[in-house]
Amino acid sequence: MKRYKLWLYGASALFGGVTVAKYLGRSTFNRVVDKYTKTIMTDEYGENLWEFVSASRRIGLQNIAELNLRAESGNIIERPLGSPKKYPSIQSLLFPFAQIDTMPTPGDTTIDTTTVIGKNSKKPLILKTPIIVSGMAYGYALNERFRLALAKGSSRAGTAFNSGQSGFLPKERKAADKVILQYNRGHWSRKPETLNQADGIELHFGQGASGGIPIVLEPNMLTKQMRKQFEVKKGEKVIYNSRIPGINKPEDLIKTVREIRSITNGIPIGAKIGAGDFLERDLYWILEAEMDFVTIDGAEAASKGVPPAILDDFGLPTLYAITRAINYLEKENARKEIDIILAGKLINPGDFLKALALGADAVYIGSAALFAAAHTQVLKSLPFEPPTQVAWMDGKQAARFNIEKGAQSLAKFINSSTEEMKMALTVMGKTSLQQLSKNDLVAVDSLVAEITGIRSAHIPPE
Repeated sequence: MKRYKLWLYGASALFGGVTVAKYLGRSTFNRVVDKYTKTIMTDEYGENLWEFVSASRRIGLQNIAELNLRAESGNIIERPLGSPKKYPSIQSLLFPFAQIDTMPTPGDTTIDTTTVIGKNSKKPLILKTPIIVSGMAYGYALNERFRLALAKGSSRAGTAFNSGQSGFLPKERKAADKVILQYNRGHWSRKPETLNQADGIELHFGQGASGGIPIVLEPNMLTKQMRKQFEVKKGEKVIYNSRIPGINKPEDLIKTVREIRSITNGIPIGAKIGAGDFLERDLYWILEAEMDFVTIDGAEAASKGVPPAILDDFGLPTLYAITRAINYLEKENARKEIDIILAGKLINPGDFLKALALGADAVYIGSAALFAAAHTQVLKSLPFEPPTQVAWMDGKQAARFNIEKGAQSLAKFINSSTEEMKMALTVMGKTSLQQLSKNDLVAVDSLVAEITGIRSAHIPPE
């Protein structure tokens, strides 16, 4: 009985203490809120904190933050992970249901998502899915552990892994089943023995997030392993030029492609370009060089860090880019001569399917791959650091990133997305990705309908 009374007294005291604290907390909070609310309601506008709210709505919090970063450093600032600007996009496109007039595919039917890049080459890339892991460079952007996770994850999902600007590390080559090696704008990863380890070559002219901006890594930014990777001596800079060395005029591209082809013996050779208003002229020279594929990167693409003016005010949005590219190739009767990999803020299975319906043969995932591989490991950085600190080369939590978990998470994301795409094809009454076309789409935005030539959803099919 004594123990029961003691417990009762203790519980009562605790409850009473919590109640008093709660009351006092609410009372204090109420007084503070009342005080500051009254200040906002009575202070002259020039002295009122609401001035910031008004100004931020006019100028934008993004601009205010970046204005202050420029004022603090006096240098070019570099924003990671792309532009926040919104463009007319594939979000305004929808697929039809097959129900009665067109029947859905029987549920036990095998849906084919096989993807071939370099159909006209001797050794085409044959993938289980059209989702390819985009180039994210070691040293420039990602740390070695994260890159290994991307390589392993791509292999487990039956797809390809792009080396990025730095070329692939030997461990990556072992981890990835299929590697597309970027023929970079520097001087490294050019030796025949390196090129011959690749399953595809991609000449990197630029990308949607940055065009062809030059990049410099100062000597103090380089580890011993990075110097070996970039083939520089201690004390030397790593310079990533605005042009591919040896290609100083369009005609030089033809010569370079022939040289690479003579070394690599039949693997697909392509070009990566940031979509811009000279898109058709760039495609003309890519066709002249008889390249096997082209990667077109829309303005919504992201990067480790690019000046905001480049991110926000250059390039063609992804929807415009794929539409113009397909229109040009069809006009030139060249659509069957070259494969297209589309990139630029393609995040989910619906995005991927729409890109393919618009004419792409495959898609690159960058940001989606980054966050999928990071998955719950971002908790090692949050809440005091950005989640990408587990991924970046200079990330504070980079050493804590678990390669196997990252690879597993990425593979699961790609597999899940592929299965969802198969389900979507079933709902449309199709059995393979090759049956998709822009005739399977309708537009719910009049501008998107005009851009793409796709029927507006309020007009029934003939």
